[in-house]
Amino acid sequence: MKPAPFTYHDPRTVAEACEVLATRENARVLAGGQSLMPMMNFRAVMPDHLVDLNQIGALSYLRVANGALEVGAMTRQRELEISADVGRRCPVLREALRHVGHRQTRNRGTLGGSLCHLDPSAELANVTALLGGTLHAISRRGRRDIPFPEFAVGYLTTSLAPDELLAGVTLPLPRSGHGYAFVEFARRRGDFAVVACSALLRLDSRGGIADAAIALSGMSHAPVRPAAIERALRGQKPDAAAFKAAAAEAAKLDAAGDPFVSAGYRRHLARVLTYRALEQAAARAREAAINQYETG
Repeated sequence: MKPAPFTYHDPRTVAEACEVLATRENARVLAGGQSLMPMMNFRAVMPDHLVDLNQIGALSYLRVANGALEVGAMTRQRELEISADVGRRCPVLREALRHVGHRQTRNRGTLGGSLCHLDPSAELANVTALLGGTLHAISRRGRRDIPFPEFAVGYLTTSLAPDELLAGVTLPLPRSGHGYAFVEFARRRGDFAVVACSALLRLDSRGGIADAAIALSGMSHAPVRPAAIERALRGQKPDAAAFKAAAAEAAKLDAAGDPFVSAGYRRHLARVLTYRALEQAAARAREAAINQYETG
């Protein structure tokens, strides 16, 4: 199929793109196009105006500053995957990226495009939730900073206003010595996950869990951070008993069913993947602690 007729806009600055969005009705932004173009071809989305961001260099950046990873919305997923800073300071992001589609799609796909498409099982949305990311929207009215829980408001629906575009994302970096994991279950390699779980664990000087973060996606319209499970893990020994208890609580989270997967099966996957993610994160946290001791 072919897309419905539309007017194409090729701005070279953020200001030009914001001007189009502010003055044209039914406009959509084009980033990597890996999700939007198929939807347009199937006429699931029919914009009257398409605003291509690919010539706006100011939206593509990657830097570490003030204890956070700052990423432009047009930064390619492949650039994040091979970045030395990402691999050293935020390895859970690199691990998640390796589950995103295939290398060919990651060459074109962008961080901002994935977050704005907001598939319930998208790996980059999961990690943004895990890290407590803040998204930066911009329009002719100025900049607006949006915590991720306020960004996702419904299925494939963000809190961006029609005249706003996503300019960048700030991802707080985990503290040194943390352990991490990203695991998912998908029908085929490269598919969106049915359910995915990411985890961060930091151990204290006695080997107990000093801090824990978990994000589960695929359960509902956006990734969830089960705060009660995270709190319960703190102070526990990083062992099978603690992880089984956490996994059992994950299986009680709300889940949505669809024609392909039942809500009960998603809760089952939440239990299994939470245990696996915590087990893997704990092993890496122990390894990080040993390395710090040996080099300290």
